[in-house]
Amino acid sequence: MTTVADQLIDVLIASGVRRIYGVVGDSLNPVVDAIRRTGGSAKGGIDWVHVRNEEAGAFAAAAEAQLTGTLAVCAGSCGPGNLHLLQGVYDAHRSGAPVLAIASHIPSAQIGTGFFQETHPERLFQECSHYCELISEPAQMPRLARIAVQNAVGRRGAAVLVLPGDVAQQSAVHKTSASGVLGTPPAIVPASQDVDALIERIERAEKIMIMAGAGCRDAHDDVMSLARKVGAPVGHSLRGKEFIQYDNPFDVGMSGLLGYGACYEAMHAADLVLLLGTDFPYDNFLPQANTVQVDVDPARIGRRSALEFGVLGDVGATINAVLPRLRQREDQPFLRDMLHRHERGLQKVVDAYTRDVKAVSPIHPEYVASVLDEEAAEDTVFTVDTGMCNVWAARYLTPNGRRRVIGSFVHGSMANALPHAIGAQASHPGRQVVSMSGDGGLAMLMGELLTLKTHNLPVKVLVFNNSSLGMVKLEMLVDGLPEFGTDHDHVDFAAIARGAGIHARRVEDPSAVRDAVKDFLAHDGPALLDVVTDPNAMSIPPNITAAQVKGFALAASKTVLSGGVGKMLQLAKSNLRNVPRP
Repeated sequence: MTTVADQLIDVLIASGVRRIYGVVGDSLNPVVDAIRRTGGSAKGGIDWVHVRNEEAGAFAAAAEAQLTGTLAVCAGSCGPGNLHLLQGVYDAHRSGAPVLAIASHIPSAQIGTGFFQETHPERLFQECSHYCELISEPAQMPRLARIAVQNAVGRRGAAVLVLPGDVAQQSAVHKTSASGVLGTPPAIVPASQDVDALIERIERAEKIMIMAGAGCRDAHDDVMSLARKVGAPVGHSLRGKEFIQYDNPFDVGMSGLLGYGACYEAMHAADLVLLLGTDFPYDNFLPQANTVQVDVDPARIGRRSALEFGVLGDVGATINAVLPRLRQREDQPFLRDMLHRHERGLQKVVDAYTRDVKAVSPIHPEYVASVLDEEAAEDTVFTVDTGMCNVWAARYLTPNGRRRVIGSFVHGSMANALPHAIGAQASHPGRQVVSMSGDGGLAMLMGELLTLKTHNLPVKVLVFNNSSLGMVKLEMLVDGLPEFGTDHDHVDFAAIARGAGIHARRVEDPSAVRDAVKDFLAHDGPALLDVVTDPNAMSIPPNITAAQVKGFALAASKTVLSGGVGKMLQLAKSNLRNVPRP
């Protein structure tokens, strides 16, 4: 007998799914049993990846989907299981990750009676999905499963199927049959009149600046060609860093709260800013004038900044349409000026860093991040906790076109790094995966260390252990508030990891950092490195307001930058030497 649950799993196998992340339980049991009967991915079926919290399962699926570009799946049991799942599904959806969530439900006859564990998942998931439907009878399958898959893959985000346990174990009504899934989405080519308008605006402008985001994923070389032709400095958002910063002789850094360099200055000095594939959310960092935006999503155009006009199109397709018709600018004074300012700004930071970080305790987290950057493999997948770990990743990880950086960069959830690493490692078993975890984030979903052990996932967890919620502390400081509730007990996370059967080491001596990083990266299996870092190491944006300056005056703070910034300085000097002169 083929059940509705069997049909669902068959559709997922046909869609290329090889694993589902979740926690078993009551209403979900028919689906889990259908997975068991497939024999696992080694036999052409699906593996069940047991996590300790459904939230972690959704995070794991989100990371897998972002790395592979294909459908990933998570599942939760009724009531509380779905509520746990909700957080990670939000992250997946806002990250544009094609994820299908299976939200099992109470017995269908009990819906609406206030039954044990009753919620209404078809309502709960509406805000964080492109598609969310309740399967109330077997006749709706397999069509609804295919529609859900197409929505997740085609619209790049989450889709949710709500499935009562009793319906899941009923006999299928329709044959499953074969059905193709969505192919590669076509490039969106801008309208000819928009191309003409963009060319006219670029040719008229004297000082052009490019702000590039994650929408430049497949357009790195195109962006470089445009910058080279018009003499434009190129900045990037946090999500755009891994796709645009490498091999970029026009780099002026990053804007925003985590930013550095001359990106903010270049954006505000330009008479034309090109926002390419970015939905940069901090509108107070944008000039709100002289701006053109290019994006594939019309809903994003103009929602962050006042625009001259918007262009609906892929970044690469748009650049390829305008580039042949633009004049080559031989003299590029604006680019030269901004690269000089970028170099000078980085030099100022490095000059201010006068102490030997290898001999000073407590350990500077910046130094730890720079050592990790130097010792990690060239194709490492880094997963990054929200908070100060975002800062260290933004400023100290060096992209090269092969490395990936995954984080909750849009939803901004705590505790994402370890579960993201689970999905990254499960889907890429031969690749180095490093979780840059804050102690606050790790503590929140620490049970997922057991998931690493259960599945022998060789994730490397680097804990920046400052016994503090550093980003929250910084937020209080800039508001002129005394820090409160941000510090917590000192915890030996290495001891906890060893108790779970994971190779672990704790480091408090700065001189031991490099050897410890090398050791834990080389370990054959899951490993945790607990580094006790300076709780006072803070990050200040490249542009701060008078109110923020006053806040810092009211509450003491400290900023120390090293390592990766030094490498950026060397690159900035090299870039400056290569700018065309009259």
